[in-house]
Amino acid sequence: MSTIQYVTKETLEQMKAELQRMRAVDRPAASKAIAEAREKGDLKENAEYDAAKEAQGILEARIAALEGAMANVRVLDESSIDTSKVSILTKVALTNLKTNKQVVYKIVSENEADLKAGKISVTSPIGKGILGKKVGETAEVVAPAGTLNFRIDSITAG
Repeated sequence: MSTIQYVTKETLEQMKAELQRMRAVDRPAASKAIAEAREKGDLKENAEYDAAKEAQGILEARIAALEGAMANVRVLDESSIDTSKVSILTKVALTNLKTNKQVVYKIVSENEADLKAGKISVTSPIGKGILGKKVGETAEVVAPAGTLNFRIDSITAG
């Protein structure tokens, strides 16, 4: 089952560059490593050959997965984001009602999520919990740490 992934144009370009690198650089390097290991003799007892073949298999699986993901990508235009409610690519200021601590997150696709950069996935517990909420509303988020309540303080374009 394939699911549509929403990404920014920059993320799509990063995905294309990674795929190009894997095809043009990593794949030939894996083939060369197999050829070098093959030259070292008996393949039944050649751990280097087995390791090179396994690495090639992992690389091919990564290439196939990235190609599959790119086939289901939809590029979002950040300039046309609706800021009346929380949606993907919006920046949301939240207040944790228990601790009164305010945090700001940008809601992004799974591929772009980076908590240190303040980017959370739309499929994360907090992302799911606040999706569709408007300024002033309270969201009850069921997270692994327990149930959290957040107030939506502001929504801006990412």
